[in-house]
Amino acid sequence: MVSTNDLKNGMVLDLDGQLWSVVWFQHHKPGKGNTVVRTKLKHVLSGKVVDRTFNSDTKVDTAQVDRREMQYLYHDGDGFVFMDTSDYSQITIPDDVVGDAKNFMLENQLATVAMHEGNPLFVELPASVELVVTYTEPGLQGDRSSAGTKPATLETGLTIQVPLFITTDEKIKVDTRDGSYIGRV
Repeated sequence: MVSTNDLKNGMVLDLDGQLWSVVWFQHHKPGKGNTVVRTKLKHVLSGKVVDRTFNSDTKVDTAQVDRREMQYLYHDGDGFVFMDTSDYSQITIPDDVVGDAKNFMLENQLATVAMHEGNPLFVELPASVELVVTYTEPGLQGDRSSAGTKPATLETGLTIQVPLFITTDEKIKVDTRDGSYIGRV
């Protein structure tokens, strides 16, 4: 149990038997009445995001989530195979649990896997990763008032928008949260 005054981003709550991750929270003191805590909660399994308001100092259950550093090995027909870097045990995580992280994962890359009661909940990647552009059209600068972009396919198969000066076989940095181009490496 923890007080709503002690909520932090990334904390996992057990509300009505379901696991919710705190995405955002704010303490709010209206002109009249008691202080409340506004939150955005993301359902750990489905990914659904809801807004929920709690009275200040309300007790909520926290879930015991074990975050482990694991190395992504390969993808087989059943899911993604990860190896625990502390005891070298391997676990297969289904495609739906990995979610959009698969667009940024390369073999032998380290990731944080959140586990609850032995079940994998989600995979966390660093804020940015370095990937190689496998294909992009040559960029031609024409008459335009702002910088242009073009599609580029990365080594993981993901297609993102990059500036016109990026070429094939160039290594770039990509934001794992929204899939946007950050810069050259």
